Amino acid sequence: MRVFGIDVVTGSVRSRSRRPVYALVRMEDGEILGEQKVTRFRLLKELAAEKPDILAVDSLQEIARDQHELYAFLQVLPAGIRLVQVTGGERPETLGKVAARYNISFDRLDPADEARTIARIASLGGGSEVVAFENTTDVVVSRHRSIGKGGWSQNRYTRKIHGAVLSRAREIEDLLSSAGLRYAKKETRAFGGASRVVFQVSAPRELVPVHSYRGTDVQVRVSGRKADRIRFRPLEGGSRYLVVGIDPGTTTAVAALDLDGKVVHLSSSRQRPMSEVIEALYRTGKPLVIASDVKEMPFSVERIRRAFSAVGYTPREDRTVEEKAELVAGFPYGNIHERDALAAAIDAFRYYRNRLQNALRRVPPGVDLDRVRAGIIRGQSLEQVLGGMKPAKPEREETVTVPVPGVLKDERVMVLDGTVKRLKGYVAELQEEVKARDRALDRLRERQGHLQAAWRQQLRRDAEIARRDALIQDLRRRLRKEERKNRAMHRRIERMRRPPGPAEGESGVPVKVLESLTRDAVQRLEAEQGIAEGDLLFVAKTAGWGRSVIRDLAERGTRALIVAPGTSQDPDPQMVAACRELPLPLIPEGKVGLRLKGKSGSVDPETLDGALRQWEEGQREREREEKKAMVEYIFREYRTEREKEVRKGG
Repeated sequence: MRVFGIDVVTGSVRSRSRRPVYALVRMEDGEILGEQKVTRFRLLKELAAEKPDILAVDSLQEIARDQHELYAFLQVLPAGIRLVQVTGGERPETLGKVAARYNISFDRLDPADEARTIARIASLGGGSEVVAFENTTDVVVSRHRSIGKGGWSQNRYTRKIHGAVLSRAREIEDLLSSAGLRYAKKETRAFGGASRVVFQVSAPRELVPVHSYRGTDVQVRVSGRKADRIRFRPLEGGSRYLVVGIDPGTTTAVAALDLDGKVVHLSSSRQRPMSEVIEALYRTGKPLVIASDVKEMPFSVERIRRAFSAVGYTPREDRTVEEKAELVAGFPYGNIHERDALAAAIDAFRYYRNRLQNALRRVPPGVDLDRVRAGIIRGQSLEQVLGGMKPAKPEREETVTVPVPGVLKDERVMVLDGTVKRLKGYVAELQEEVKARDRALDRLRERQGHLQAAWRQQLRRDAEIARRDALIQDLRRRLRKEERKNRAMHRRIERMRRPPGPAEGESGVPVKVLESLTRDAVQRLEAEQGIAEGDLLFVAKTAGWGRSVIRDLAERGTRALIVAPGTSQDPDPQMVAACRELPLPLIPEGKVGLRLKGKSGSVDPETLDGALRQWEEGQREREREEKKAMVEYIFREYRTEREKEVRKGG
């Protein structure tokens, strides 16, 4: 397939002084054959000489300033050449976006590079063909010279011209019949033949085997029948892939996004059958993903998915209203049904977009990214998608014609057709008005629902506030009562913990009574009087003593333990050893002269100091014994090792 790509270098079709100069790139089967700069006249000459399949542009405004000039350009364009706008049809995009879809980069400031990009996109099947003519061609055979006032040979001259027109018309009629084309003929009879013959051929201009011609007496003008408006036909024969969200129910809403996340369709209607939904989607594009906003896809949505063999998408959990509102933030919609459908489509698009980002980085230039994304979404690997892709070859539409005698439409039928068209237009207007009213009603109902929800929420909030205020007042009363009770308890505890002083006329060191050397007894004393650093404790019962309790008292900084005698006058030797190891002074009761009064008592300071000095003497003696034992142990070990060495040496 041969493609010509053009882009304006200088000038403009709107300028009278500087006519446009184009950068022309010739490309065949994806390979560049040549590049040059041409004027508009030279471009038409090159097109007539080489007759490429496609003339590609990025904007029709570069070759025609208005619709009338575009029709004129297409009329002089050689038959069989299709004019393609690579940036799209009625809603064109920028060339950068279209090139990015095919993973092509180019220099926007270089017209030659833009022309290469335009030609490459068209050769890959991108863009839309400009359709300005109906499938009807007018062939007009008429006189090329005026008959004039004439003279002696006026009649012979007139017969000659009219005979030539009729003869040329019969030749054209034979060509049309031989080609099997259907046509209608209107002939204006004149003296000696015909002054004008018009053929209305039911075929495109490129299939009519007749060309425009100007001779001495006769001229032939071949032109396509202008359509009511300029239309665009996708070059690949289909639209882009779609991600579709559907909200079924009494009011069915449909939202469709392309694979770039752009909203291409959003509508809703009451009592809408599924067949109409399928038809609307078929006209919009190729549904690739069908999505729902609930975890279990509804049966009606599943039917639509199967109709297009599309990939289904549902969220892990049903979407809440807040999540839907967050998804559609920034997108316009008419009612809550359109919001739900649009939220489902956006949710599915974002899910697959995140999965495709890494794969698209490895796609080589010149590949349709939409086809790659579609293949990956359907479960194929990138290598499988690229391996199965072939260069896009746009297919021309084939016109099947039947050679039957043509007749002009009856005027009454034409009038009725016009009436039907006007009535259809009026019905369409009424339907649009009904839809607008439905949308307004839905908006009002949605607003009413919001207001009612806000009112109910306010009532619940006021009731909750009143209930909490009453609870707070009650809690405050209880708190004040507990605070008073707590202060009284604190005063009582302080009085209990304060050690009683010696009686009048007596002096002594206060002593706190510990029932036994157990953890429970220590905790009770701590709760009642407290155990501070430097306290003297009297242990009434040493039976069941624990090493961990002695360690705990030593870590608290207890000054000394005074123990009551058991069956013997001396304390338990193991307990004494534990106290010396920690260390914690352990003094028998008889050595300090303890005086008890309830849970407290006192000892004479001088007696206490003497007992403590005696304990320290015993502690130093114990340390000396331990050091002596250690030295003796070391000596024995040394002597044993030496004896072993002597025996080995002997």
